[in-house]
Amino acid sequence: MGHWFSRNILEPGKLPLLLALTSFVVTFLVTRTITRLIRAGKGPFGNVSSGGLHIHHVVPGVVLSVVGGFGAVGSGRHGVGAAVFAVVFGIGAGLVLDEFALILHLDDVYWSEDGRKSVEVVVLTAALVMLALSGFSPLGVDDVSEDERQDRAAFIVTVVLNFLFILVSLVKGKFRMAVMGVFVPFVAIVGAVRLARPGSWWSKHFYRRRHRARARSRLRTYRHDRRWTKVRRRFQDLIGGFQERVSGPGSTPP
Repeated sequence: MGHWFSRNILEPGKLPLLLALTSFVVTFLVTRTITRLIRAGKGPFGNVSSGGLHIHHVVPGVVLSVVGGFGAVGSGRHGVGAAVFAVVFGIGAGLVLDEFALILHLDDVYWSEDGRKSVEVVVLTAALVMLALSGFSPLGVDDVSEDERQDRAAFIVTVVLNFLFILVSLVKGKFRMAVMGVFVPFVAIVGAVRLARPGSWWSKHFYRRRHRARARSRLRTYRHDRRWTKVRRRFQDLIGGFQERVSGPGSTPP
């Protein structure tokens, strides 16, 4: 275990990625804690305003992400500069994705049902970065031998097929399955072959006259959501504090 950790995690070229992930997670947790305190009217924190304009924390997050991203590209994968810019980028990304739902809906949905998308995106991002950090290689490219590398045609066909499965999963409304398919080959085939979710692009265009398929889709989605939504919501409530019903001037996130 120690050898694997030092080989995959503490590898010099991966140190910036580790720092970026750590600062990303810490920033998200600290930001959520502060916004929950503001919402409850506790502590010394308060909303940030300028000239009557409420400034969300996605604004400094965008600035830090841009600075950290360009700085990381310019400084390479080694040295103090790479480490510093990785931390800056991680902080900026944490601030931006904490308000991902606000960007998506172009509305202040931080504490609403739609605001739960921010928590989902943050958790998914952290999980995927951890996969990359642990040495996982999409499509097993690092494990390909010299003889296998020469067979470019088979590799290209594999990539194209996996991309098509990911694309079909997306238009069927299976977002999580599609993202997982990017990192784990052919996982997206599960989302591609199953019925589309109601309201998805696929459902609207291909189930319009297929009443039986549309009814089965609704029933399957209902059963799936009834089984997993409660578990997902409890996890989101624990991290995001959505169950903390507080009204008043401190209810808007900074």
